[in-house]
Amino acid sequence: MVKKLITAIVISSLVPAAAIAATPKPTQAQIDAAKKIEAEKKAAADAAAKKLSSAKKTLQQLTLIATAKRKIYLAAQNDLKIKTNQALIAAKHLQIAQASVSTGKRNIGKLAVNAYVMGGGFTDLDSLLNADGPQDLADRLSALDTLGENNSTALARFKSAEVVASAARTAAESAQKAQAVATLKVAAAKKEADQAAALQKEEVDKLQAVQDKLAKELAVAQKTRLTLEQQRQLALLEEANAGQAILTPDQSKIWPDIGFTGRSSTRSTESIRTAAVAYAAAQVQAKKKYVWGSEGPTTFDCSGLVYAAYRSAGLTWPNWDRLNSSLYWVASKRVPISEMVPGDLVFYSYKGTVSTIHHIAIYAGNGMMWEAHNKDKDLLYSSIYSIKGLMPYGGRV
Repeated sequence: MVKKLITAIVISSLVPAAAIAATPKPTQAQIDAAKKIEAEKKAAADAAAKKLSSAKKTLQQLTLIATAKRKIYLAAQNDLKIKTNQALIAAKHLQIAQASVSTGKRNIGKLAVNAYVMGGGFTDLDSLLNADGPQDLADRLSALDTLGENNSTALARFKSAEVVASAARTAAESAQKAQAVATLKVAAAKKEADQAAALQKEEVDKLQAVQDKLAKELAVAQKTRLTLEQQRQLALLEEANAGQAILTPDQSKIWPDIGFTGRSSTRSTESIRTAAVAYAAAQVQAKKKYVWGSEGPTTFDCSGLVYAAYRSAGLTWPNWDRLNSSLYWVASKRVPISEMVPGDLVFYSYKGTVSTIHHIAIYAGNGMMWEAHNKDKDLLYSSIYSIKGLMPYGGRV
């Protein structure tokens, strides 16, 4: 039983005090309503998770496409650099060819001038007929041979230079234009792929935000439902134990020590305990009413008064939470009755065991206590011996 109680404390410590229902002892209808809300939140969270998963897959695919496009773009840029270098080389060839054309034109021009100076009849026959002698004839024939050879060479070089220049110009312009167009197309494809991936990333981020929000709402709904169930179970257990205590005969005034243990440390200070006592006294003096499962501010049950008193003194979740009488025994440090100080907790059991503790109060000092007694007597300032079944130890928070 103690193990179960400790487990209950662990569960309770996971639930914020703020999640506790404002109404005393939650009804089954309230718990069913909380379950319905939890189921709705879970369905919404599951749907959002499915949509998010699909969007992430799409993003992954678009990211792969964008990555591939970027690789193609980089390759196109590199190819454009190569084509640009080739165009530069072709331009140099063009310059050389143009120089050759210019040289050819100058040579042909010189030949034409020479032919004009030597006369229109400067032919092989004229050379034979008009020669002044064998030597003059030899000179004329040599000049004709040289002239013819230079003329042929110059014409050939001129034509060749024109062909090379035209081919170089065409190759350079074609390479640059083609690669420039291709690079623009690849750049456009890359931009489109990057934009698609960016838009999908934005969509995924939005869906992730929705999913995170729904997950938080689901967690709150789950905590609310668990807390309502826990609060109801604690109230029912304490109510059942109190009812059993009324029907149990032969209860000891103070139970013997059968080897009880508790926390090894405390969470309160003297000032906190003093403040808790003052709060409890104020509720009793204000003649507040007793209601099962209530923790204030207008009504209380016994453990609700203990919880509210220490909460008002500054102990809040996770160090301090709403438990019932049995669990507060496990969650506090054992203090012999003779060593109790104001603010320590006083416990009552109908069999002298932890599992049969049914009542709790705040020690006021001088053998007195502040308590939420029952629905007939409400809140009281009374002797710690006024109720049978006093446990041999108090509990220091």
